[in-house]
Amino acid sequence: MIFDTAVVGAGVMGCSTALHLARGGMQVALLDRGAICREASGVNAGTLTMQMTRAALIPYALRAHEMWLRMPEWCDGGHVLAVSCPGLSVAFTEREAAMLEERAHFRRQAGAPIELVSGGRAMEIEPGLSDKVLLAGHCPIDGFTSAYLTGRAFRPALLNAGVALFEGRGVTAVDRDAQGFTLQTAQGPLRARRIVLAGGVWLEDMAAWLGLRLPIKVLINQLVITERIRPVMRTVLGVASGLLSLKQYANGTVLIGGGWQGIGDRQRGGLAVRAENFQGNVRLAAHAVPALRDARVVRAWLGLEAETADALPAIGPIPGVPDAWIIGSVHSGYTSGPYFGKLLAQAVLGQAPELPLFPIDRLLAQEAA
Repeated sequence: MIFDTAVVGAGVMGCSTALHLARGGMQVALLDRGAICREASGVNAGTLTMQMTRAALIPYALRAHEMWLRMPEWCDGGHVLAVSCPGLSVAFTEREAAMLEERAHFRRQAGAPIELVSGGRAMEIEPGLSDKVLLAGHCPIDGFTSAYLTGRAFRPALLNAGVALFEGRGVTAVDRDAQGFTLQTAQGPLRARRIVLAGGVWLEDMAAWLGLRLPIKVLINQLVITERIRPVMRTVLGVASGLLSLKQYANGTVLIGGGWQGIGDRQRGGLAVRAENFQGNVRLAAHAVPALRDARVVRAWLGLEAETADALPAIGPIPGVPDAWIIGSVHSGYTSGPYFGKLLAQAVLGQAPELPLFPIDRLLAQEAA
C-alpha cells in the first residue's frame, strides 16, 4: 500500500497535522518510535500562555487557545482537561519590570489582551501572590491543560478519521524516487507519496535524511509537582525572567516549571535532575507564592523542548525536495501546536493556510553562513 502522506513524529503537531490531512481526504500514516504524544508533548507543563509566547506567534496562540478549550468538539470527545484562567507575569526587580513593559507592549500590538498592573492589583487578582511584586502583566485568557492526556485525547479522533497509527515504529532513513518516499523501519519499509517530518527535538536528524543541515537546540526542562494542598492560587503565574511557571490543578497539586535545565541530550533524553536547579526553581516558586513553603514535593521529571535558531517555528515545504514538509521546534510550541498542525495540513492539501507558515529557508541560510 502507498499512503498519500506519512507523518513522522506523533507529538501534538504531528497528530494535529495527520488528523486534519485525513479529514481532508488523504490516506495518512502516522509513525512514532514510541506511543503518540509520550515525548515532549506528554510531559511538558501544559501551559497555554500568551505571556510566554513570542509576539510574532500571538495570532497563532490565540487561535490555538480556543482549539484547546473546544477540543472535545473537534477531536471526537477527546480532552486534556483544558482550563481557561487569568495569567500573571510578575516582576520582582526593576530590571524584570523593564522586560515586562517591553514584552507586554509588543504582545499587545500583536493582539494579546495584556495589561500592566501594579503589585497591589496583582495581589487582588491572585491573593496568594507575594507582596514583593513591583509590576505584573495580566492576561485574562491564559490557561493550562493536563499534558499527559494529549495522546489519549488525539487517539480516537485519529482512528475515526482513518489514520493508520504505527506506534513503536521508528524511522531510520528515508529514500526518494519518482513515486514518492520509502520510509525505512526495523519492521520493514513503508511507502508514501508525501512526507511530513514532525519530530520536535529530532528534526535535525530527520532533516539529515533528506540531505539538509537544520540546527535544532535541545532544552532539558525540569518540572516539579507538589502534593495535594489547599487552594493557594487561581492563575497561571510566571516571572518576567521566564524562570518560573506555576499552576494549581483541581486536585490540589501545584506544577512548578520555568525552564530550569536538567541533564540529558537528544540521543539519550532526560537523564537526571540538577539538584541546584531543582532547589532554585522551588525556592523561586515559594518566593512568588509564599504558601508553597509548606508544600512537599512529590516528584520531579524532565521534558525535552526544541528550538530553532530564532525560536520561531519550522513549518513549511522542505527546499529542494518536492512533496516533503516539516513542522515543529518552537519555544512554547505546545500552546500553538494544534493550530500549527491545522495550518500545515491546509498547505499540504493545496489550500491557502489561514495564517502564514514559517519556511525553513531562513534557518538553512543561517547554517550555511
